[in-house]
Amino acid sequence: MDMAGSKPQLTWVVNISVVLLVVLWIIPTVGLLISSFRDRDQISTSGWWTALAASERNFIQRAAAPAEAKPQGAVWVLSGNVLQASGGQVVAFGITSQDPEAFAPGEVGEHKSGALISVAANGDYTITYSQAQDGTRGLRLFVRAKTAPAFTLDNYREVLFSEGMGASLLNTLTVTIPATIIPILVAAFAAYALAWMEMPGRALLIAAVVGLLVVPLQVAFIPLLKLHNTVGLGKGYLGIWLAHTGFGLPLAVFLLRNYMAGLPREIIESARVDGATDFEIFRRIILPLSFPALASFAIFQFLWVWNDLLVAKVFLGTGEDELVMTGRIVELLGSRGGDWEILAASAFISIAVPIAVFFTLQRYLVRGLLAGSVKGG
Repeated sequence: MDMAGSKPQLTWVVNISVVLLVVLWIIPTVGLLISSFRDRDQISTSGWWTALAASERNFIQRAAAPAEAKPQGAVWVLSGNVLQASGGQVVAFGITSQDPEAFAPGEVGEHKSGALISVAANGDYTITYSQAQDGTRGLRLFVRAKTAPAFTLDNYREVLFSEGMGASLLNTLTVTIPATIIPILVAAFAAYALAWMEMPGRALLIAAVVGLLVVPLQVAFIPLLKLHNTVGLGKGYLGIWLAHTGFGLPLAVFLLRNYMAGLPREIIESARVDGATDFEIFRRIILPLSFPALASFAIFQFLWVWNDLLVAKVFLGTGEDELVMTGRIVELLGSRGGDWEILAASAFISIAVPIAVFFTLQRYLVRGLLAGSVKGG
């Protein structure tokens, strides 16, 4: 049994567990960030953890057409560079698929056609023919090259401007911000009424709110969409704002009501003695004191709406002017599934804003949840 004021013997276990959880969460995020700045060749040939080290890759480069060879004395010479704009250094090269690394840089190999081929370390190649050529198909050169670490912003430029992620980012913000603010405004009034205003059936209302927490939102999709179509809302931003408001209200009312009910009763009673109305008490006392709980729900609601795909597909649509970021990423998975650099940049753009919001408000998240879970009235 621990003495009063002493630390539990298993504190180090808790600390290590927390550190491991943090590391397990950070590693994939860091890997995604690094991959989003690498090009396709780097991602396909090496892992993100080797991004700061030189990497080697094998590729096939077709030389220029033999007809482009220029006369030099008694021979015809064709020149070019196998590395082109990618840079790096040639480690080995070959002229057949059976032995793609037969020669070191600077050595000369003889092709079965009789052409003499040499590739320098900087990628410059020369192909020497004994006579003029009229072919239009260049010889294949098998190259192993070492590439220095390199990072690029091209992935983000393509994602934001060519792949439509920029427009989807604006669509997501258009959905998320109102769908976060509206439930907070509505739930704050309801929570104050359930916490401090005497009314018949208040206990039943609180029980109904708690019951709604366990109802899957999927069961409401069809009835709610039919209601939207009946009243003329259809699919659009107003419809999805109201849908997210309805789905988020039970948690918001429950969280805020528990927090507000735990505020000191003396403050509210003193304000009433001084002649303050319920609205004045709510605006000047309750709201400022309830900021941690408001921030807690704002984080939950923002992250849920930002990462939502199903509700957006049902109540907003999939048009180019309506597609949210999660829907855009699903499209990219189908059309650009092999372009890992595009998917990495798209995914990191989609998580950057939620990460910023979470770390900005996370101290209020803990305070609001703890206060709301242990206090009641």
